Amino acid sequence: MITIDFERKTKELIDGLKSTCASYGLGNDGNEFKIITQVFLYKFLNDKFAFETKKLRPKLAKAESWEQAVREMPEEDFQMLLRQIGPDTARIKPEHFIAGLFDRSTAPDFAKLFDDTLMDIAITNNDIFAIKTEGGHKITLFDRVSEYIADSSKRDDFCRALINKLVQFSFEGIFTQKYDFYATIFEYLIKDYNKDSGGKYAEYYTPHAVAKIMAAILVTKKVKNVTCYDPSAGSGTLLMNLAHAIGEDRCTIYSQDISQKSSSLLRLNLILNNLVHSLPNIIQGNTILHPYHKNGRSLMNFDYIVSNPPFKMDFSDYRDDLETKANHGRFFAGLPNIPNKAKDKMAIYQLFLQHIIYSMTARGKAAVVVPTGFITAQTGIDKKIRQKLVEDKMLAGVVSMPSNIFATTGTNVSILFLDKENKEDVVLLDASNLGTKIKQGKNQKTILSEAEEDRIINTFNNKEAVDDFSVVVSYDEIAAKNYSLSAGQYFDVKIEYVDITPQQFKAKMTEYTNNLDSLFAESRKLQKEIKKQLEGVQYG
Repeated sequence: MITIDFERKTKELIDGLKSTCASYGLGNDGNEFKIITQVFLYKFLNDKFAFETKKLRPKLAKAESWEQAVREMPEEDFQMLLRQIGPDTARIKPEHFIAGLFDRSTAPDFAKLFDDTLMDIAITNNDIFAIKTEGGHKITLFDRVSEYIADSSKRDDFCRALINKLVQFSFEGIFTQKYDFYATIFEYLIKDYNKDSGGKYAEYYTPHAVAKIMAAILVTKKVKNVTCYDPSAGSGTLLMNLAHAIGEDRCTIYSQDISQKSSSLLRLNLILNNLVHSLPNIIQGNTILHPYHKNGRSLMNFDYIVSNPPFKMDFSDYRDDLETKANHGRFFAGLPNIPNKAKDKMAIYQLFLQHIIYSMTARGKAAVVVPTGFITAQTGIDKKIRQKLVEDKMLAGVVSMPSNIFATTGTNVSILFLDKENKEDVVLLDASNLGTKIKQGKNQKTILSEAEEDRIINTFNNKEAVDDFSVVVSYDEIAAKNYSLSAGQYFDVKIEYVDITPQQFKAKMTEYTNNLDSLFAESRKLQKEIKKQLEGVQYG
């Protein structure tokens, strides 16, 4: 009941922040999500600091105003407090507290004070909470949010409206909650900017069902001190599900994504989900052209890799730059050619998939969303990749998902599961007939029930063969089928045998003959009518 109440209040805060943005002309503006996520993060970090401070100094929890009690602490005691607080909690100075800003909200130039506060927090915590670009530049926690208001005369009032929303309740009671709570809050926070809603920032979200299935099939036993990687991370839905399945304290996250927006959202996701220790590994940059994570000069290898890469994208500007000796091992199956037309249809997923295979450790596992056409293509790069997976025996299986599992694309997708240690049977599962179709805005979407998700996971993990649903095949059988990974091509063809008498057989044959005669007669009649009409046209 407490969790439900906090969830309601948290959502009310998010709605309130969005309403404030709309009131000042920023509704559906390209900068709205920056303001919403950054102000929300400021509130979260402030309250997390309060929570950790009161744990270390129980007397502060009993004070009439914990903020005032901290401000009155001797400087030496305050510095000791900061040293005792764990590295996953941002360092907040007394002048940064939300309560203090609220008390000064009537001051002139409040927008400047608000922005200066955010920037000082960002600078103070830059070493841990900043994320980097591929060139090493640090992207700090906050921007000067008031400057997104074009009319400078309205900036003070805008920031006052924001601070008024932030003092209405505290997050302190939710820091003992588990992953599902934070996943729900994060999804709600970005719901207007994600793929499920067909929003503006469509690249940031992978459906929950896909993320759950990938994590549950990849992680079937307890592990520790493992590395997890996503080369096209978006907002981190796949990584968060994977980390939760492993245990946030048992893994370290690495990622790269070309979008600065998605990298900022991923940072927020990591902070919410107790993965601050992985923030230095979040890189904004072009994974294909400039892969960042390395051991010396070699690319780093990872224990677990998840990815929902873009399927089609124009990379013609740097395709030729990839044709180097250094990349021959990484892109073992080759590079897609540049088409004369529709360059935006270049199959960039083929590059991501090869990069992922190259980036796996000797015991590595991976799960990658691919277009379903990949699993049956008879020629080209797709087939070469499948052939390598079979010949090197590093394939766990494939799950072909229902159509419209992603609301914004009609492309059928499958999840390709790789496992360097799986040297025997491979599971091919066809889940395309599962799910319930619903209308979501202008798009149709397929929703899997929890029972259907569990059916997919359990069937795969138990390596069960189920009629018209799943098969368990050997690497040799796959090679014999021209390396096809489509479950349907391995299903048994069922022929129904029925005993009938000679008289019944004769009657059926007579019926078939009469039907054929009737069809031939209709065909001849139609041909005569067409001939007659053509002659009329010719002589008319």
